[in-house]
Amino acid sequence: MSETRVTAAIALGSNMGDREKFLRGALTRLERTPGVVVLRRSTWHETEPVGGPRGQGLFLNGAALLETTLDPHALLGVLQAIEQKAGRERGVPDAARTLDLDLLWHGDHEQGTLELTLPHPRLHARVFVLAPLAELLPDYPLACGQTVAERLEALTGAPS
Repeated sequence: MSETRVTAAIALGSNMGDREKFLRGALTRLERTPGVVVLRRSTWHETEPVGGPRGQGLFLNGAALLETTLDPHALLGVLQAIEQKAGRERGVPDAARTLDLDLLWHGDHEQGTLELTLPHPRLHARVFVLAPLAELLPDYPLACGQTVAERLEALTGAPS
């Protein structure tokens, strides 16, 4: 009996310390996780923080496509453990952080709970997620009825 493999997408971000080191470290930890294969990653994009306390540093953001046999909750647990190992502290919403890993989608799985909503509920509104994602899957259809590239263009006015 074979394990079911699905494609998942994650967003990565950091705006504290050695941002690129935190992002690369997260990908390395994912590559070492049983049941997870990092297929591709975007380039890094430097962006202004959105929301949260004033005076935060710029973010370095990216996206990655994964192939996984883990269910969505198990993958979320892996992402949160990687954040914690990188010194992520939770408390003030949208505060500066060493590492932020968001599960954007997991195959065609849809759910809405307090712990996990899939696809990610703000994916279509976040340029800092859409821009790196457009490098990987510009034609991926979003729940808003547009592709990643179309939605990015609608938000920025610039073709991806």
